[in-house]
Amino acid sequence: MRDLAALTFVTLDGVMQAPSMPDEDRSGGFGQGGWAAPYWEGVMEQVQEVATAEPYDMLFGRKTFDLFAGHWPDVEDNPVADMMNAARKHVVTSSKAPLAWTNAEPVSGEIETEISKLKTREGPLLQVHGSWQLLQFLISRNLVDEFRLWTFPVVAGAGKRLFEPGTARQDMKLVRSATCFNGAIMSIYRLS
Repeated sequence: MRDLAALTFVTLDGVMQAPSMPDEDRSGGFGQGGWAAPYWEGVMEQVQEVATAEPYDMLFGRKTFDLFAGHWPDVEDNPVADMMNAARKHVVTSSKAPLAWTNAEPVSGEIETEISKLKTREGPLLQVHGSWQLLQFLISRNLVDEFRLWTFPVVAGAGKRLFEPGTARQDMKLVRSATCFNGAIMSIYRLS
């Protein structure tokens, strides 16, 4: 059985919404998009070294998949892009629209059952990148084995949080941490 890890960028107040670009996700009136961009230098090196150095498969919600598919296939001479482009991509979607990125396949039907099946298949680690709605589903069903968090020295004040109010208690063990020169902190937690 392989593990499922959530790779997530969060603010000090736990917001994960729209870290990269101002217009990435304005739902709920969110106007703080792009809050992580000033800190990419240093953080992305840690992500590459720790979270994306070994082969992995990816699990996405459809919106995040479409955002990534609109960017990463065109990035050249970049080891992170090379790994992402080579990875198998599993996309939770009800849309019949084609998945415009290599090695992508839809996940539909009984989602909890299908993701549980993915975890039992042979293969590398499954990583969820972004995908807030999917993460809420996975967390509520105890399908996440590890949280790979990068916490940025930013307070957003509002927005979609990794752990929304009402999330059940989950005890975790810190297995690795490091700081970045720009104040971001990497914390990797495994469920106890």
